[in-house]
Amino acid sequence: MGDEGDDRVRIEAAGTDLDEAVAVFEQGYNGTGLVARATELDFSYRHSATGDPDLTLRTSKFSGEITGTIEPPGEHIVQWLSRGRAVMDLGRDEVHIEVGVPVMFPHGRPFSFRYADFEQNLVHVDDVLLHEVAAEREGAAPGSLHFDHSVPPSPAALRTWNSTVRLIAQTYLGGEIAPMMRAEMARLAAVAMLDTFSHSSTSLPEALLAPRNASLRSAVEYVHAHAHLPITAADVAQHAGLTARGLQQSFSRHLETTPTEYLRGVRLERVHEELRAGSPDRVTVAEVARRWAFAHLGRFSAAYVKRFGEYPRDTLQRA
Repeated sequence: MGDEGDDRVRIEAAGTDLDEAVAVFEQGYNGTGLVARATELDFSYRHSATGDPDLTLRTSKFSGEITGTIEPPGEHIVQWLSRGRAVMDLGRDEVHIEVGVPVMFPHGRPFSFRYADFEQNLVHVDDVLLHEVAAEREGAAPGSLHFDHSVPPSPAALRTWNSTVRLIAQTYLGGEIAPMMRAEMARLAAVAMLDTFSHSSTSLPEALLAPRNASLRSAVEYVHAHAHLPITAADVAQHAGLTARGLQQSFSRHLETTPTEYLRGVRLERVHEELRAGSPDRVTVAEVARRWAFAHLGRFSAAYVKRFGEYPRDTLQRA
């Protein structure tokens, strides 16, 4: 790692011990149940990283097989192989990874994998940065960005991705770089990720784009960014610099709803996203609904059907 007070990330780990290899990947990728085994090759591993909290470039070489479940926190990750065999998201949206084809890790949930005798490159982009760039370029509401790792990128998008990664790698590996250049490279990686990989997001209502509605936009962005917390309309008003009455009037005039109803709608979207990404053998509709503050399951189910045209249990079963 870097010196004290230095936020740069540097990782170098290598060896021939199976247990050490498991520990490295469990720590680096929030892993559980990881198991490493020798194959016909003599076992060895190497994992290295360079970058900072916004962006890291990583490489892994592994002569052996490793399986388990990971859930990397706070980052979106793209990986590709230069050799080896790999299957990602076992038992769900399985992806058999082809050499040379970049694939995004599933995000926001644990997923299982099996890799063997591989060399792997990875690009890690911080969630906050990626969401900021998505908001700037696409008008994405905070916290609403979701990638579909099972959809392969187009050939044209891949060419752009590869050229962008080469530029970033040359910049990072060319010696010490200034903080401003590091920030530019991180933003470039975020833009390339959005341009290359299939994703969806919730756009902010068009009325919020007018400068005169800046306070209302601030309130709405606060709701999207903090919907997972026990916030109230008073919290939203305070953040936006509005009175409680002013907040109510703004939501009614421009969005035809109340702040509380808007918050419920955002939370309903988050339930929908969790159920789509969930698994019936791991979660229940009731668990997800209560996590998002829907205590009355009957009213929740009715609101869900009205919004999405199907029962929440059907969404989960189809996941």
